[in-house]
Amino acid sequence: MNAAADGAEPAQGTSAPVPAPGPHISKRRWLRYLVYALVSLAALGLSLSGTDEMMGEYKLGVPQGVLAGFAQGVALVLALRRPVPAWALSLTATAVTALAARAAMDPRPALGQVPYPGTGPGPDWPWSTTEVIVQAAVLLLVALRVPTRRALAALGVTGLTTFVIQGVLGAQSYSSTGTLAVAVCAVAVLVGTTLRGRSEARTQLVEQVTITAEERNRRTLLEERSRIARELHDVVAHHMSVISIQAQVAPHLVENPSEELKENLAGIRQNALEALTELRRVLGVLRSENPEYPEDPYAIGGAGTGAAPDAPQPTLDRLDALMENTRAAGLDVRSDVRGEVLALAPGVELSAYRIIQEALSNALRHAPGSTVAVEVTHAPDGLRLFVTNSRPQQPVPPSPGAGHGLLGMRERAAMLGGHVTAGRTFQGGFAVVAFLPRDGVARPAEPAGPSGAGTSAVPEFIFPTGDDIP
Repeated sequence: MNAAADGAEPAQGTSAPVPAPGPHISKRRWLRYLVYALVSLAALGLSLSGTDEMMGEYKLGVPQGVLAGFAQGVALVLALRRPVPAWALSLTATAVTALAARAAMDPRPALGQVPYPGTGPGPDWPWSTTEVIVQAAVLLLVALRVPTRRALAALGVTGLTTFVIQGVLGAQSYSSTGTLAVAVCAVAVLVGTTLRGRSEARTQLVEQVTITAEERNRRTLLEERSRIARELHDVVAHHMSVISIQAQVAPHLVENPSEELKENLAGIRQNALEALTELRRVLGVLRSENPEYPEDPYAIGGAGTGAAPDAPQPTLDRLDALMENTRAAGLDVRSDVRGEVLALAPGVELSAYRIIQEALSNALRHAPGSTVAVEVTHAPDGLRLFVTNSRPQQPVPPSPGAGHGLLGMRERAAMLGGHVTAGRTFQGGFAVVAFLPRDGVARPAEPAGPSGAGTSAVPEFIFPTGDDIP
C-alpha cells in the first residue's frame, strides 16, 4: 500500500492546461526579450546586407535600396507575432524590388546575338540572397503557426510569383535564383509542417491522457457511489420492513384499539410499504448496472468481487473473520479495539468495515510480508480507525485494478461527515487514518476562539509513524 498505487488523485473538475500548437516563446520575460533582441539584431544585419545588395548589384537608388532592404528586416521581426502578414510583406517587397531591378537589365539582345535569359553574367535575380533567407524563415514560422493547407498555399503563391516574374516577364543578363529560392522555401515549409504535426500529436496525446484520467476518476467515483448507495439502501430497506411489520402487529397488542389508531397504523404501514417499493426499485436499477470493480485477486472478504446481492451487509462484529481471512492470505495482522463499544448507525458500521477491508486489501497488494496493525477506537463523538502497515518484506508484484481504494474510502467517510487521511510513514510503511461520526452526521464548526479562527469539531489526528506496530 503505497502512494504510487493509491496516490493523490487530481483535483475534481481540473485538468492540465494543453498548449496550442505552434512556436511558443518562453513565458519567462527575460528570455522572451532575449529572443526578440537576437532576432532584431539578425534583422538589422540582413537589412543592411540587403540594402548594400540592392544598391550594389541591382543599381537601385539609395531610397529604393534602403526601403527594399529594411522591408525584409521588418518582415523578419513581424514574423515572431504575425507570420502571415510578414510573409505577405516579404513577398511583396521581393516582387517590387525584382521588377524595379528588371528595368536596369536590358531585355533586348544585341543585333545578331541569341539571348540566353538567366544564364549570366549578372546579379542574382529575381531573389537576392537576403530575400531568400528572410522568405524561408518567414515561411517556416508560417508553417509552424497556421494549418498545413494554408502554409502550402503560401508556398504556392511564392512559387507562382517567382514563375510570373522570371518565367513570364523575364530579363537579360542575370543569374537565375528562382528555382533555388522556391526549393529553399519548400524545405522550410516541410520542416515547419513536420514540427507542427509533432506538436499537434503531442497536444492531442496530452488531451487524450487528461480526458482518459478524468473519465476514469469520474467513472470510479460513480461506481463507488453506486456501490455505497446500494449497500445503504439494503440497510434502510431492512428498517422499513421492520416498521411495516411493527405497524401491522401493533393493533393486536392493544386491547380494543380505536378506529383512529388503526387508521394511523395502517397509514404508517402503507407509507412504509410504498417507501420500501421505491427503495427496491432504485436498488434494482443500481444492481442492473453492476457497477462493481473487476475481479481483484487481492480483495479480502468479497468487497467488490461480486458477492451475493442479497447477503446481509457486514458490520464491525465480523472484523475477526476479516482478520482471519487476511492472515490466511499471508499478512501478520494484529488488532486492538479500544473504548466502550456504543451503538453506531448502520451506515457507520458498514463504512467502517469497508474502510478497514480496503486498507487490508491494499496492504496485501502493495506490502507483502508486512505487519499490519488495526486499531478501532470507540469514542463518545465517533469511531476512529487506524490501519498501519510496516515496510514490505517481499518484492511487490503487479497489482491489477489498483488506484481507486483511497477514492472509495474518502467517498464513504465524506458521505457520513467524516474524513480519511492516508500516506507513507517515516519507516517506509503506509497508514490509513479515518474518523466517522457516531450517527453519521457531520458536526458543526465551533465558534471562533480568542485568536479569531474557528475550530472544527472533527478531531485532528497525529499521523502515525509506524513505531506503534508491535
